[in-house]
Amino acid sequence: MIVRAEVRKLLTTRTPLLLFAAAQLLVVAGISGVMAERDDIAATETQRAAVSHTGLVSLFALVLGVMAVAGEYRHRTISDTYLTAPDRARVVLAKLGVYSIAGLFFGVAAAVTALAAAAIWLTARDESLAITSGDLWQTIAGGILWNALFGAIGVGVGALITNLMGALAAALAWVALVEGIVAQLVGDAADWLPFALGSALDTLPTATGGPPQWLAGLALAGYAVVFAAAAILTTVRRDVV
Repeated sequence: MIVRAEVRKLLTTRTPLLLFAAAQLLVVAGISGVMAERDDIAATETQRAAVSHTGLVSLFALVLGVMAVAGEYRHRTISDTYLTAPDRARVVLAKLGVYSIAGLFFGVAAAVTALAAAAIWLTARDESLAITSGDLWQTIAGGILWNALFGAIGVGVGALITNLMGALAAALAWVALVEGIVAQLVGDAADWLPFALGSALDTLPTATGGPPQWLAGLALAGYAVVFAAAAILTTVRRDVV
């Protein structure tokens, strides 16, 4: 029942659709930028750099996860949600599950868009997509997982910071600004921060060093678990007006 309610909320509002459309545009624009400026587009590394934009869509999955909880506080529908399902821990778990899957869907759709866009660029130059390359598919798989995990982390952030604007500002500022500042202060330890781990998981070209892909995935999953646990503990103790 709780899961069905969350799915209904997800599918009957415009915001997820707008985020989904914007994500596809980001992927196409990013791949076009890579393909337009490179002469070696047939090289596997260039194609990996192009399809790694799948992982950047995780920012939209993060926003969607934040809005899943903080958005209800903003629109004052959270009280109705808890009246319908008094077990708040189950509500948070349902949101975590639904929005992790939504993030997974964002990642898969972005991967399809990335492959299609890359194939079009390659065909236009009489080249072909390196579909037999394990490294290419490894990059895509990492990007998809990054989306799913950031969807879960977004739910955690939204539950911890129930003010929607504050939660979105905190999440996006961390990605765009704070990790960069922290990296200058702590050096290699910054490779274990969430966005850096996502970059390593996706093998994003901007990722310099960091843990291997499998370890980055485990570490980022650890962040998702920590945020989920904090969200549940905070939510069951919080007063709702």
